[in-house]
Amino acid sequence: MIQYRGVTKIFGKGHDAITAVKDVTLDIKPGELVAFLGPSGCGKTTLLRLTNRLLSLTGGEILINGQDIMAWNPIKLRQSMGYAIQEIGLFPNMTIYGNIAVVPRLMGWSEDRIRKRVDELLSILGLEPDIFKDRYPAELSGGQQQRIGVARSLAADPDILLMDEPFGAIDPVNRGHIQDEFLDIQSKLKKTIAFVTHDIHEAIKLGDRIAIFQQGRLIQYNTPEIILARPANQFISDFVGTDRAVKTLGLYRAYEAIRRNPDNTIQGSMNSLIALDSFSPEDLQDMIVIQENKPLGHIDIDALKNKSTKVKDAATAYPVLIRLNDNLRDVMSHMLMHNIRQFPVIDDNGDLAGVISHDDIRRRVLKIFDDCKSKTGP
Repeated sequence: MIQYRGVTKIFGKGHDAITAVKDVTLDIKPGELVAFLGPSGCGKTTLLRLTNRLLSLTGGEILINGQDIMAWNPIKLRQSMGYAIQEIGLFPNMTIYGNIAVVPRLMGWSEDRIRKRVDELLSILGLEPDIFKDRYPAELSGGQQQRIGVARSLAADPDILLMDEPFGAIDPVNRGHIQDEFLDIQSKLKKTIAFVTHDIHEAIKLGDRIAIFQQGRLIQYNTPEIILARPANQFISDFVGTDRAVKTLGLYRAYEAIRRNPDNTIQGSMNSLIALDSFSPEDLQDMIVIQENKPLGHIDIDALKNKSTKVKDAATAYPVLIRLNDNLRDVMSHMLMHNIRQFPVIDDNGDLAGVISHDDIRRRVLKIFDDCKSKTGP
């Protein structure tokens, strides 16, 4: 979809010349989100702006679907791509409807078609059309404005999106929510996306592949797993951080590490004294109390000893229940925060799907790193 071939950009001439991008070659496949990552001044935003000809190439070429972008009319080229930036750039004198409608109107869409598209995008992004489309940007929160910026970049249904730190100005809590919403949208729309960020966590979370730049050069281009497991050099290793194994946890979900059909469950309807006679104290400490296949908690042995009652009445509720799609980084955090060795994992119906422990996560991480060491990458 997007091919960069020996792309170079030099600003200035002679002794004052600065090479912002130097001989970059990479491909972005159709439907793929590639994160351009690196420190400030590494060339990632320059490369993005070269893609839609906001900046002119010094050398090399950029191809869109096999066609050199220099053969395109630059205005038509930009209209064919969505573009979202950190500053959002909404027109303050236009309503939300008018802001989203800008590019479709330039492309000659009918007003009826535009209206349907605006309503669709606002709904996808969790903003009620009847409430928001007649408001002005100043009436929205920063997070809401950022969503409108994303909606505007998607308005004309482009195959390609260029995104320059689109969530960079959002506070951490809302940023995580918007990232999740964007991932959900991308899973449905499968746009081809070049996404600039300086945040390694964001790149890992969103990127199918990550391109890491240093002083205008492409240093490593691969999947998040391989970059974390096999950094190409010391610069990459330092940039991704010493907690590479912990960052890797964010790439995987609980369902990839759980033990299904666990044998350490006990029915909540069982009499507590019978439970004490049937199991050793060590076994009871690991028991998950279930009722109709739904986890109620784990056993408090002292409570079992104090009275003859139902096991469920002696159970201690879990502070949180892990779901199949929760990422392993969050699961590990819950284990550390609550000092619990293992958690039940539930499905969408709240039924017990399996059990996950610290050891299960450790084994999964070791397997990930072993698998990555044997790969040469895509």
